[in-house]
Amino acid sequence: MNEVDIGLASEFNDPGRKIIESEGIEVGVFKLGGEFYAYGNVCPHMGGPACQGQIIAKVDEVIAADRTSKGLAFSKTQTNMVCPWHGYEFDIRTGRHSGNSKVRLLPVKVRVSDQGRVIVSLPPEIRRSIADAGLGRPNQEKRPSA
Repeated sequence: MNEVDIGLASEFNDPGRKIIESEGIEVGVFKLGGEFYAYGNVCPHMGGPACQGQIIAKVDEVIAADRTSKGLAFSKTQTNMVCPWHGYEFDIRTGRHSGNSKVRLLPVKVRVSDQGRVIVSLPPEIRRSIADAGLGRPNQEKRPSA
């Protein structure tokens, strides 16, 4: 198993993110509410860099008792990342698409060590899955290796 140390947990903003690259595989690592989440940086829609988009609260439509719209409001419980290519939104805590829970980002194991360091696990099967999902994606700028 390949584990990548990406730095101290205390150095992450909350909410915050870091995109890492290890042996050609990109992973987005997020801190939200003191917890860490990680996903392959490949949107299931068309292979875009899903983890690199804006981090925003989910927008919900508020419905009145008579079933009419009272307008839009930002969610107090769900924060999303937005793929910069086509605007697909994914819940940072689950990696699931906001409109279709069957569409999701590929989760990657992340943990905080006893020394307070953030460790991302990239075993061969996860590396293959991320690489396969990103086939056909145009070359992006190279990021420093983690």
